[in-house]
Amino acid sequence: MSEIENMSEPERKVSQLLDELGIWWKYEYPIFIYDDKDRPRIWAPDFFLPVLGIFVEVCGSENRDYYYRERVYEKNVCRVIFIHYYKEPDKWKSFLIQRLFDMQIKRLRETGIAIQRAKKMGIEYQITI
Repeated sequence: MSEIENMSEPERKVSQLLDELGIWWKYEYPIFIYDDKDRPRIWAPDFFLPVLGIFVEVCGSENRDYYYRERVYEKNVCRVIFIHYYKEPDKWKSFLIQRLFDMQIKRLRETGIAIQRAKKMGIEYQITI
């Protein structure tokens, strides 16, 4: 049975968009986290975008406590985008793209700060493209 067959309809739509955008993803890629009581756990977010280092959780129902999951991911310093598909099914695509962009810009700014500090410290480095 393929991954797609195990997905909910909202997850399938997200996977299709990621494919169309050319973003490599893994479905329900397990990660090790500590929950809110510091107990070790293995969670499997809906999507992992390995090249970007970002997880995506597709929230398909208001019957689950997604805020609990957000707090636990934040505690474990996991970069996660929560798509509340059920709230605004027409806006999730724009939301996902905007969050991906915002997260990458933040990463670039943090890298730039580290490079500036390295320069001030006299650390030599070479950037190759």
